Amino acid sequence: MGVHEDLLQAQRRRIVGMEPAGETAVVRAQAPMAEMLTYESSLRSMTGGRGGYSMEFSHYEEVPSFIAERVVKDVKAEKEKAEKH
Repeated sequence: MGVHEDLLQAQRRRIVGMEPAGETAVVRAQAPMAEMLTYESSLRSMTGGRGGYSMEFSHYEEVPSFIAERVVKDVKAEKEKAEKH
């Protein structure tokens, strides 16, 4: 399995296709935007700066309940903190 596939095999990421492109390959995948925030630095680190990627919006999808609960908890904590100051 290549670098892209290794990075994209995390939970909530789905590889939807792969195409050879000369000496490289194009990997098509779907991943939440939050999962992509650290993708570039991880990819560059694993490929010695040679790997690259592009992304485009695909669709909205419901957030898993464990993440929604964490977001609500964090927002409530921030709100309480702001009200104290």
